[in-house]
Amino acid sequence: MPKTIYKDCIVIQDNCTLTLDSSNFSSRVDLSFLDPPFNQDKAYNEWNDNLPSERYWEWMREVCAKIYALTSDGGAIYFMQREKNAEFVLQCLRDSGWTFQNLIVWKKKTSAVPGTKRFGKHYQIIGFATKGKTPRVFNRLRIDPPLPSDYKYVRENGMFVTDVWDDIRELTSGYFAGDEALRDEDGNRLHKQQTPIQLLLRIILSSTNPGDVVLDPFAGSGTTLVVSEQLGRKSVGIELDSFNIGIIQNRLAQQRKADDVSRFFKDYSCTEGLGVIWGNAEYELACSGVPIQENFFEVNL
Repeated sequence: MPKTIYKDCIVIQDNCTLTLDSSNFSSRVDLSFLDPPFNQDKAYNEWNDNLPSERYWEWMREVCAKIYALTSDGGAIYFMQREKNAEFVLQCLRDSGWTFQNLIVWKKKTSAVPGTKRFGKHYQIIGFATKGKTPRVFNRLRIDPPLPSDYKYVRENGMFVTDVWDDIRELTSGYFAGDEALRDEDGNRLHKQQTPIQLLLRIILSSTNPGDVVLDPFAGSGTTLVVSEQLGRKSVGIELDSFNIGIIQNRLAQQRKADDVSRFFKDYSCTEGLGVIWGNAEYELACSGVPIQENFFEVNL
């Protein structure tokens, strides 16, 4: 199986169910972001996205169980899916040993998908669970979104992030995806399901510290790896599609301005000890000077 190493990031081209074996990892994973194909019969180059439902969820349980075995005590998983599959996500996590913490609602900023028999769909869900009841890391982030019109007093120090995330825009398939969307020379999207860096930034800041290991078994366009590297986290990305592997390699080899997470530092400026959590040496020295603990790891492939 082809493997590429970029600083503290390892990219593996393979089916994740084959790679996610404890014999391939010499140290624990601290956080996993799970954004698999949604089984919606979409056209993937190297994957059948139209499996029988029972088989699909059996596969998801297997993946969750393998990740659980690799995860450090208190380590976290964030499992993203369509809103209609919330019950399956929670059962999948429970059956594979995870302890439920939150069902995060990622409310989209674009218009809701209308329906003729039910309310329009306007969000995706992210199941947040941990290995054991107590997270090994949970950094309580504070943000300061615009004050609602019916609020009387201005916040003094922002507010804690809740389980409803309505301040992160998805990368839509059209014009509004902006500069962050990866495109070819003709302006066509290279990966239409590209995850926004703001989403991974919040997840990684919340559930890891610098030096921790982040796993993305469906790496896609490599957003998890790009964000992890900038925050001083080690990362492992597994991706089946050779075309996507090329996207990831290019993205890691030369950071684009649109992938720079530093512009979002101000969004969390109300968070206590943010410089240390962020993992940036300049911010760290300015905030507290607490040293970062090294956590060497390898993937034996």
